Amino acid sequence: MATPARGLLFLVALLLVYSLCALGGKSYYDVLQVAKGASEEQIKRAYRKLALKYHPDKNPGNEEANRKFAEISNAYEVLSDGEKRKIYDRYGEEGLKQHAAGGGRGSGMNFQDIFSSFFGGDPREEEEETIPKGDDVVF
Repeated sequence: MATPARGLLFLVALLLVYSLCALGGKSYYDVLQVAKGASEEQIKRAYRKLALKYHPDKNPGNEEANRKFAEISNAYEVLSDGEKRKIYDRYGEEGLKQHAAGGGRGSGMNFQDIFSSFFGGDPREEEEETIPKGDDVVF
């Protein structure tokens, strides 16, 4: 017999799959209905227009409108941020996920990460401990 938690988990998984399929590989530019080379102002205008149309307050109880609003908001969040937009344009959604997983420090490992993986610890900590401190200068 299935537990209520299993049923809820199944429902959430089903909704996630549905929302991914509904997006159908649409790019964030398609979601906002703008060209890839759109200016920040064009993106903002398109977002405002679509957000007003699909806002949950204007469409109470309409799950499709709520889904569209979330999709539009997500697309705007990425395309309105210069750094996120560059990552998205170059690497797509997967690049954004990797960027977020890396704490927003860019893609790949940095020097400290590589050093830590071989020697354990942060090289800056070692450096700070080995630099002798001098006496205070008194005038």
